Amino acid sequence: GTVVLSLLLATWFSVECNPGPIDDIAVDRYFIPKSCFREVKSGDFVRYHYNGTFTDGKLFDSSYDRGAAFFGQVGQKWQIAGVDKGILGMCVNEHRRITVPPHLAYGSQGAGDKVPPDTTLVFDLVLLDIFNRADQVQTKVISTPKECKRSVMRTDFVRFHFNGTLLDGTVFDSSYKRSQTQDSVVGEGWLIKGLDEGLLGMCVGEIRHFIIPPFLAFGEKGYGTEIPPHASLVYHILLEDLHNPKDDIVVEVVEAPEPCTRKSVAGDYIRYNYNASLLNGITFDSSYQHNQTYNTYIGMGYMISGIDKGLQGVCTGERRRIILPPHLAYGQQGAGKDIPGSAVLVFDIHVIDFHNVKDPVHVETTHKPEVCNETSEVNDFIEYHYNCSLLDGTLLFTSRDYETPQDVVLGGGKIIDGLDEALRNMCVGERRTVIVPPHLGHGEKGAGIVPGSAVLRFELDLVSLQKGVPEGYLFIWLEESPVQLFEALDSNQDQQVPLEEFSQFIKQQVLEGKGRLKPAQDPDSVIRDMFKNQDRNADGLITQDELKLKVDEDVEKTRHEEL
Repeated sequence: GTVVLSLLLATWFSVECNPGPIDDIAVDRYFIPKSCFREVKSGDFVRYHYNGTFTDGKLFDSSYDRGAAFFGQVGQKWQIAGVDKGILGMCVNEHRRITVPPHLAYGSQGAGDKVPPDTTLVFDLVLLDIFNRADQVQTKVISTPKECKRSVMRTDFVRFHFNGTLLDGTVFDSSYKRSQTQDSVVGEGWLIKGLDEGLLGMCVGEIRHFIIPPFLAFGEKGYGTEIPPHASLVYHILLEDLHNPKDDIVVEVVEAPEPCTRKSVAGDYIRYNYNASLLNGITFDSSYQHNQTYNTYIGMGYMISGIDKGLQGVCTGERRRIILPPHLAYGQQGAGKDIPGSAVLVFDIHVIDFHNVKDPVHVETTHKPEVCNETSEVNDFIEYHYNCSLLDGTLLFTSRDYETPQDVVLGGGKIIDGLDEALRNMCVGERRTVIVPPHLGHGEKGAGIVPGSAVLRFELDLVSLQKGVPEGYLFIWLEESPVQLFEALDSNQDQQVPLEEFSQFIKQQVLEGKGRLKPAQDPDSVIRDMFKNQDRNADGLITQDELKLKVDEDVEKTRHEEL
């Protein structure tokens, strides 16, 4: 509370007479501010504005006219005794009228030509500032963040917002008006001593209120036109950002999938989602907003160096937080309007997949039947069931959506290379899980709902297998063909073979397992095509000469291919 001065006011009034002389000062506290954090004591330094008048109101002196407040130490005879006494207990922004009798003012001497001898004086004061040499920085913590992993130490670089006022509330500066933080190293003399001290131990997101005495601020010189000499400063500070020039990236693994068979290395191509924010939690970018993953090579300089480094050693499906000091991010320049200079960046990353351009198809057999007489190979016709998903588990396609399994002739270029390769050397009833890198899948453009550069996971189940014939063939012999082929074809020995006779012969070879037709087509139409190939003059009959010509041509063709 305010100490009420026990003022002995020996003032006599009588109806006829003028008031007699007063023995002591009279203090009229005609304006007292609502809050008073400190009152003037002897030994304090004070700064105040005043008007000095005679009792009739005539002005004889004014600090306002000089444009500079009075500054002095209380109780050290820097001012007349009456004011020295009358100022005790005063608060900043308080207004007082102090009436001082001559013996506590200039006495019988007066003061030059300004103040006659034996004059009572009236001082009208407003207190602007108060401090003591014993003062330190007064710190009040207004609010602290929920968690604080790191606080300001000497040599750290900080970014903070502030409102700065003098002790009487006059604003001298504000970073908010500039929409730009104050950026500085702490403890290296870049800042006034009081801030160098006061910022220590602060966390990002913390708000502190400081009162800094002049000798820890701008001292007797003041600063520019805004901060007068001998001014205490009041700072309201919000710490936005903090790092040390020696910092490396910080990696926090938030979720690590098990098992992790492979970790990313420099040179891999990665697809990931991210949220990017500043240390104060404000998001400045997100792949989720763009609705697509960010895709790039790791460790090859395509990204800011901190991310390039922070994405090495990740597992598919991993979630990690990477905190980048500015020298491993966008540096003192920042980037665009959203990333300030010298900003620490926080990336929350979810790895979707990664691969290397040298990766083969990865095949894992999950079930193999006990009996397996033959396995799939190029040119075979197969039926299979499959699920195709992304590595994060998103199902893209499944053959179970259709009534019949998927079918294909292997090596025919009808399905992606990686899948074609993965379906080879399989037994009927065998099941496999297969990882197909994009260069053996849908490439960097993707296809339909398959994203560009996506690694695909297939679950395969071979349902049926029909052995095939080489490219360009309609039929192959599985045993030696008859030496006298025409005689074997010409069952009624009439030296000509119509389609019916030809067809009967071929079907018999297939039935006895001596030959094989091209699979996955109507046998009759395949046989018709074979017949047409042999029937050179297209008269519906094959003769010995036509067959011989065709056999010679085939031998000739084979020799050319060998050459």
